Amino acid sequence: MSLPAPLVAALADALGEAPGGAVRVAGGSINDAWRVELASGPAFVKARVGATAADFAAEAAGLRWLADGGAPVPAVLAVGEDVPFLALEWVEPGALSPQGAEELGRALARLHRAGAPAHGALPPGTPDRVLRIGSVELEPRERESWAQAYAEDMLLPLARRAVERGSLAAADARAVEEVCARLAELAGPPEPPARLHGDLWGGNVMGDAAGRGLVIDPAAYGGHREIDLAMLRLFSSPSERIFAAYAEEFPLADGHAERVALWQLLPLLVHAVLFGGGYGAQAGAAARRYL
Repeated sequence: MSLPAPLVAALADALGEAPGGAVRVAGGSINDAWRVELASGPAFVKARVGATAADFAAEAAGLRWLADGGAPVPAVLAVGEDVPFLALEWVEPGALSPQGAEELGRALARLHRAGAPAHGALPPGTPDRVLRIGSVELEPRERESWAQAYAEDMLLPLARRAVERGSLAAADARAVEEVCARLAELAGPPEPPARLHGDLWGGNVMGDAAGRGLVIDPAAYGGHREIDLAMLRLFSSPSERIFAAYAEEFPLADGHAERVALWQLLPLLVHAVLFGGGYGAQAGAAARRYL
C-alpha cells in the first residue's frame, strides 16, 4: 500500500473502515492522491506534506456549497483534522459526451443563479476568511460592489505578489492598476453575486464513465458569473455546447464577449505568482486591452 501509515489510520477512523489497498492517481499540481479501496467501494483521497486541516475543510465546504447550488461534484466522504486529508466519492473517469457538455452548461447556469450573500462571500463552513486558489491565499471582504471586490481584494494583492516574485514587470503592474481604477465602468451591468466554482479551468472539468460532466477542485466564492466562463476558455478548448447550453438557460449581459480577457486577469496573475514564466506578460497584455 502506498498510503502513509498515519493516513491509513486517519482514514480508518474517519470512514469507519480500514483501507484495503491504494493506487496513486493524479491529484492536481500540489497534492498527492490515491484511489483507495474500501469495503463500501473506492474513494478518492488527497493529502500533502505541510497541508493544514483548514486547507481541506475549505475545499470540502466549497464542494458542499456547489452541490447545494446544483453543480455536479463528487460527494465529500470525510475531512481529516490531525492528519489532514480530503476523501471524496470515486468517480470513474471517462470522456465528456455532447449531451454531458450541454447538461454541464445548464448546471453551471443553475449554480450561478443559486447566488451568494455578497461578492467575496465564502461558502458556509469555511474555517477562516481565506480564499485558496491552489496554494495562493487571498482574504476577500464581503462587498456589494463586484468591481471593488475584484480590484481591491484580488487583482491588486496578486499584482503586488507577482512583482515581488519578479514575475510581473513594473509596466505590466501599472497596466493592471490602471484597469483596477476603471473597473466600475469596465465590469458591465451590475449583477447580483453568483455562486462561483472559482477555479474553473479545463483540468477541473471531468467526464465520468457515462459521459456526464463534473467539476472538481473548487475555490468557491461569491462573484461575477462571467469569471467562471472566462477562465474555462483560458487554458483549454472546452466544448462550445457548454456555453451554448449555459446561454439558453441563463443569458449573459450585452458585451460579455468583450469582457473575457478582463476576467482572465485573475487566473493569469495567480499563475504568475505560482509559476512565473510568461504569465505576468500575458496579464499585462490582457490589461492593456482595456486602457
